[in-house]
Amino acid sequence: MSVMAQHMATPAGGLQRLKERVSERIDEAAERLGRLSHEIWSQPELAYEERRAHDTLTGFFSEEGWAVEPRYKLETAFRAEWQSGGGESARRPLTVGFLCEYDALPGIGHACGHNLIAEVGAAAALGLRAAYEKLPEPTIRLKIIVLGTPAEEDGGGKIDLLEAGAFQEMDVVFMAHPGQENAPFLPDSAEHDVSVKYYGKASHAAAYPWEGINALDAAVLAYSNLSALRQQMKPTWRVHGVIKNGGVKPNIIPSYSELEFYLRAPSRKDLAVLQKKTSACFKAAAVATGCRVEFDNSQHDYYNVLPNKTLTKAYTENGRTLGMEFTTDDVVLNAVSGSTDFGNVTFVVPGIHPYFYIGTDALNHTEKYTEATGSKEAQFYTLRTAKALAMTALDVIFEPDLLERARVDFRNETQKEALNHNSTAKIREFSSGAGSASR
Repeated sequence: MSVMAQHMATPAGGLQRLKERVSERIDEAAERLGRLSHEIWSQPELAYEERRAHDTLTGFFSEEGWAVEPRYKLETAFRAEWQSGGGESARRPLTVGFLCEYDALPGIGHACGHNLIAEVGAAAALGLRAAYEKLPEPTIRLKIIVLGTPAEEDGGGKIDLLEAGAFQEMDVVFMAHPGQENAPFLPDSAEHDVSVKYYGKASHAAAYPWEGINALDAAVLAYSNLSALRQQMKPTWRVHGVIKNGGVKPNIIPSYSELEFYLRAPSRKDLAVLQKKTSACFKAAAVATGCRVEFDNSQHDYYNVLPNKTLTKAYTENGRTLGMEFTTDDVVLNAVSGSTDFGNVTFVVPGIHPYFYIGTDALNHTEKYTEATGSKEAQFYTLRTAKALAMTALDVIFEPDLLERARVDFRNETQKEALNHNSTAKIREFSSGAGSASR
């Protein structure tokens, strides 16, 4: 039976009292949640290697009485579940998901604040459960699922979990990301990653260079081709990369070179166009130098995050009651941002991915931001965000028609994206997708 058919009326005592219970429970657990975050922060681990963070989080939820599945579909993913009683057992429970991230960046640790994302997910889940347990006789069954989603910075753990069916039960899903402003929605970009490899022929660079085929020349030409392309790129497109291998010794014509590039655009449609243009740049460099070129793509494209105006409005209203001031700066709200595998989730389940201020103007992916994400000051803002997410989940449960309106928004956005993407599907020239992160 449809979840909407069993939607609850606001309980006796009012929805506001349940929201107050969310705040109370999160405040009660604040010290423990702070330790959880700091333990992840102090032992940063890279994508798909987050074993200590996995064990820390699964231990936390086990001690809180949740049903925990460690190593859920991936070695460093987990699933924690709580389900209420009440309601008719034959009816499917309304299922709310919260996501935790916990991978770090090489060299600079938690400079993107994934320790705080994990804390937000855990705190919001605790708060929502506590509020629901306050109901004397719930008339609808509720299931809360917390997914530990590794490898956001490199590879796309959420996409792995999507492909494994981990999101099938969810009616709505929430997470929040630290940044420089409180923003209920920012336009995270679609992204494709590619490594380009040129194969030439070695020769003595002084005695008989004419016998060689210079792979480094191909890499330099490709880089220059892309620089020339920028004049014709849209303002919202991004192409950035490095030369990872340019030879071994100055007196040897390089027989091998390699570049790694990230391509970003506001939508999958634009990304396909950008891929075609950059592919021509890479191939032209091979033709000009006589090199052979190969493209090595990661497993997943990251999709742009789809907006959901109904959920965003509810989150904004709840945040304001907690004292959040949301940015109104058009430059911030419309600027090109990073990319996240949560974008792929929003093509499957209605959800939101707001950004939250943590008490610093430092920028993500810097050493100063690493310091900030491990600070005590960040705790207030992190837990306030968790409260707003859990309160928004309560609105989904108790506000008449809110979930259905969120589903309508979801259908409208996915249909619009499908039409745009299908119209340019033949443009893609790379053999497979690529993974990236909110970087």
